Amino acid sequence: MPADPKRVVVLSSYTGNVMSLGVPLVGVDSWSKMNPEFQDKLKDAQEVSDENLEKIIELDPDLIIGLSNIKNIDKLKEIAPTVTYTYGKVDYLTQHLEIGKLLNKEKEAQAWVDDFKQRAQQAGEEIKAKIGENATVSVIENFDKQLYVFGDNWGRGTEILYREMKLKMPQKVKDMALKDGYYALSLEVLPEYAGDYLIFSKNGDADNSFQKTDTYKNIPAVKNNHVYEADAKAFYFNDPLTLEYQLAFFKKHFLG
Repeated sequence: MPADPKRVVVLSSYTGNVMSLGVPLVGVDSWSKMNPEFQDKLKDAQEVSDENLEKIIELDPDLIIGLSNIKNIDKLKEIAPTVTYTYGKVDYLTQHLEIGKLLNKEKEAQAWVDDFKQRAQQAGEEIKAKIGENATVSVIENFDKQLYVFGDNWGRGTEILYREMKLKMPQKVKDMALKDGYYALSLEVLPEYAGDYLIFSKNGDADNSFQKTDTYKNIPAVKNNHVYEADAKAFYFNDPLTLEYQLAFFKKHFLG
């Protein structure tokens, strides 16, 4: 492994972790390129995938990082040292520390984790004081004509809301989404999964017509103006840059 990598390619998930530690990226996956919060920082990085081997060779990386399910791992290892992680094997903050170790930036990663936990927990105390200890929060998203509700480790701010802020999850969400991280549902049953507050990770280019239905409009959170809409493309991940964005979003919407 390079002691001080200067040309990193990220093929899935960890772009924000690498960027937050100030390590230069030469290639990233399409999801990272799509993220409006990353666009300026990634303007010089090329979009690549695990099937773009020639393009990756041209970028001359000194380190490749991705998820354990990427294709062509053996071929990628011939191009540069390649490290993969299994999503969800460790919690989201430990994952950042692991990437910190890999990049020789463990101290910086640890300092950020300690500071972030403290700020997120403090914001959680303030939010609970405002909305009540027992108020429930659900996180939903529409993707490819399907609605999803999320557990506590699938990005979309879930780690902050449930793990750091200790906000309550509706029982139905706990039953169905906690184990796998997410649960696909129909509009008809959405009211059963809706908390007192609804965080909607919204894909603007998807079909959002369900918001015009009576089923949706009659959900108490909708009636009470307790739906907070976020841009899904900026909300998917749980790296430090995205987590900072999510934390600011929650403080703004819950606390004003």
